Amino acid sequence: MVYFISDSHLGSRVFKNPYENERRLIALLNEIKHDATHIYLLGDIFDFWFEYFWRDKSKKMYNALIRTLNHLVRRGIHVHFFIGNHDLWTFGGLHEMTGMKIHHKPYTTLVNGKTIYMAHGDGLVPSDYANRLDAKMQRRIRSFMRLRAFFHHPVTQFFYRLLPPCVGNAIGYEWSRRSRQKELDHPCPYKGEENEELVMYSKELENRGPHHDFYIYGHRHIALDLQIKKDSRVIILGDFFKQWTYAKMDEKGNLELCTAEKNN
Repeated sequence: MVYFISDSHLGSRVFKNPYENERRLIALLNEIKHDATHIYLLGDIFDFWFEYFWRDKSKKMYNALIRTLNHLVRRGIHVHFFIGNHDLWTFGGLHEMTGMKIHHKPYTTLVNGKTIYMAHGDGLVPSDYANRLDAKMQRRIRSFMRLRAFFHHPVTQFFYRLLPPCVGNAIGYEWSRRSRQKELDHPCPYKGEENEELVMYSKELENRGPHHDFYIYGHRHIALDLQIKKDSRVIILGDFFKQWTYAKMDEKGNLELCTAEKNN
């Protein structure tokens, strides 16, 4: 089996029980390890993750998950981690702690006879979005892209790494808290096939070629399984803090969205 999980936002300051989603994520990983060949974690697993030049004792809060991930890798499971827009600041430390393969860009692979395009999903918009979306959405996208470029810039990252972890984490977790609270207060549901940026982006890629059987993303916190061509589907994984959704693919290449049981 191949599994796809995203957006658990571990450590978020808005959760009433901040350890519940970590407990359920670890329980799911321990359950699927018996038949998993590959596990893809498609970003925003952490609500904030930054690796400083200095030792960061706060990372101990994730020791249970890090041990679990390291155990999966040592079992021979191929575990892949895609940076999201909340946990993009890994500079080798997360790989050293867990052994996971880290992806900083979209990734295409062949799994169980199916060609899959994977990414967290942030920053992926169709090239002609300015002609297809309304002015308000265009402004929102441009604002997000400027912020994303700032966070990804090596100079920004270098100077932030100089901060004492206690200061950097206070800023980072507060920024993430506000982002998460804004989303909870004003959720953005599925916008329809003609207005959902990741669907539009996937259609553009598919029309341009080469062909992909699946386009799989996180980021949007909506659970979506949409056929965009006869043999091509877009999968958006939902989240693992409210909907508790993930996807799995069997050895024949059949893929389905699932919901984790609460007693996991």
